[in-house]
Amino acid sequence: MRAKSTVSHSYQAAEIKVLKGLEPVRKRPGMFIGSTDSKGLHHLAKEILDNAVDEAIAGYGSRIQLVRQSVAPIHHQLSGKDRLGEEVITVVDNGRGIPVDIHESGKSALEVVMTTLHSGGKFEETAYQASGGLHGVGSAAVNALSQLAMVAVKRDGKYHYQAYNRGAPQREVAVIDQQQLEQLFGVAADRFVKLGTGTIVSFVPDPSIFSTTSFSHKQLSQVLKDRAYLLAGLYLEYIDQIENATKHYYFEGGIKSLVEHLNMHRKPLHQVFYTEGTWRDTESKLQIGVETAIQYSDAYSEQVESYVNVIRTPDGGAHLNGFRMALGKVLRDYAVKNNLLKDKESFVADDLKEGLTAVIFVKMPANDLQFESQTKARLNNSEAQSAVYQVVKDNLATFLEEHPKVGKTIIEKVMLAARARLAARAAKDAVIRKGALEGSTLPGKLADCQSRSPAESEIFLVEGDSAGGSAKNARDRRFQAIFPLRGKILNTERARLDRIIAFEELKNLVVALGAGIEETYDSQKLRYHRIILMNDADVDGEHITTLGLTFFFRHLPDIIEGGYLYIAVPPLYKITHKNDAQYAYTEPELKQMTGDIKKKNPQANIGIQRYKGLGEMNPDQLWETTMDPNVRILKKVTVADAQKADQTFSTLMGDDVLPRKKFIQSHAKLAELDV
Repeated sequence: MRAKSTVSHSYQAAEIKVLKGLEPVRKRPGMFIGSTDSKGLHHLAKEILDNAVDEAIAGYGSRIQLVRQSVAPIHHQLSGKDRLGEEVITVVDNGRGIPVDIHESGKSALEVVMTTLHSGGKFEETAYQASGGLHGVGSAAVNALSQLAMVAVKRDGKYHYQAYNRGAPQREVAVIDQQQLEQLFGVAADRFVKLGTGTIVSFVPDPSIFSTTSFSHKQLSQVLKDRAYLLAGLYLEYIDQIENATKHYYFEGGIKSLVEHLNMHRKPLHQVFYTEGTWRDTESKLQIGVETAIQYSDAYSEQVESYVNVIRTPDGGAHLNGFRMALGKVLRDYAVKNNLLKDKESFVADDLKEGLTAVIFVKMPANDLQFESQTKARLNNSEAQSAVYQVVKDNLATFLEEHPKVGKTIIEKVMLAARARLAARAAKDAVIRKGALEGSTLPGKLADCQSRSPAESEIFLVEGDSAGGSAKNARDRRFQAIFPLRGKILNTERARLDRIIAFEELKNLVVALGAGIEETYDSQKLRYHRIILMNDADVDGEHITTLGLTFFFRHLPDIIEGGYLYIAVPPLYKITHKNDAQYAYTEPELKQMTGDIKKKNPQANIGIQRYKGLGEMNPDQLWETTMDPNVRILKKVTVADAQKADQTFSTLMGDDVLPRKKFIQSHAKLAELDV
């Protein structure tokens, strides 16, 4: 369980500091929440949720509930003729409750927090040692971007309530009774009325600001799950009335449980190493809490997650740098001290990454946090680097001395990676000497396009000579290139770079793309900005597409992140009636098209051809159904959840049969059989 901090229990109006007004949020919402699309929408929910989580970090509050429901129950509270938002999010916590006494501004502290930027207890160390919100911007920013927001605070047995329209208070803070509370907040009030103290906040995102006001069940679930992992002993409940689902999250093991979860589909090489500690700066008196969990597996890729005050930092920063420095220092010293390196052997920082799964979580005062940008992707505090380095170095060194088998196992894993790196370099150097990877000699099988502008150029990766020949004849030579692959490519889920380069088809593909691979990848050299996997619409075709996706996800992830990878969608059926021909891409389309023909002519003689492969189409058909930019369907490959994608590839493409069998059995009913 979390240790209770030494922060002030009083948390009164005097601790709320006002810095600035509210209007900039609606004028430039992107500056405060990153964007006004689905990502920005979910940022609103995170902000209100993290206000509740901050109470738990401070040691006050152990239960949080998030409710997603249709906006319909509160229609009567929305004024005017505005287009209504679709959904309302409500967050309930059993913390101390936002202060409601009179602030130095003459207003209730509750109104100040909800309507004024840069206000809140997070600026004063007496109130919060660590917090995850937008430096006091959170509540006010969400309020400003909401068509309707409501808040109620339970203190001293009373319910203090205020409502807002686009950030403007609709009434002064007033005490309401339980019946009014239940009418206003619906099902979320059921939990709230049972609490001794706490806060309940509801908001309806403004449809005039956001491109969508419908939340994702999956994303909200993941947000709550992430926070439950970070804060051991915190109970979170998610009630989704739209999806008719309820989920509960509670992890006594905290980030240790998270590492075990991340390695669920991998073979761990040792027990999880977990440590926590507090680092203190003797000069500034700054205190930083550090938690780290580490485990190596038999995988070839790395999974490292870093957080500061429950804020995920996908680009890492100072705390991650401190971790890597400490890991390298400890493992090098341990290997030398225990004579685990052969003559002239050594390893570099990249060798430590292979098979590494780790979570780094630091907690520090919010007013000391320094991020690279408002979206907080990277932590800049140099103190965090020192804190993580010291805590991990001291405790990991002790752990390895006490567990020599673990130390030997990790060094062996690192040295395997080092030897593979040297082998890959040798293989790559040999290829480069021939001029292949430098692009001076493009593969002979590549039918290149005439354009030399990557932005307008695209390349189709096609399996087989038959489909490749049809595609070459169908394409627009000005901007479309064709790269035929012979048979199924190598499963690269567990293949190091030396094996990939030794595989002729993949080596030629890397040469054709022109941007290098793994650490040599340079997006500026990429020759095509649309890389399209085009395979048959059958089981074999799907398998080949999966092999292609595995290759790009594991070894050229920057191509996916850059938005350059696509999947072509060829038609399943050709429908002919008299002299007309139509194409159906799905079974429902086939039924609709044939049904429409029969409505006009019940005795119609309809011809239906099921395409088993691209080679069955003549070039004109392939162009007009699958390759013509004006009519074709392309699926853009993106990674919304990197952890889930990593686990899926490990399960489906890895060596372990049992997880794959379980996955197939669990999802068998979702499959569309091609018989």
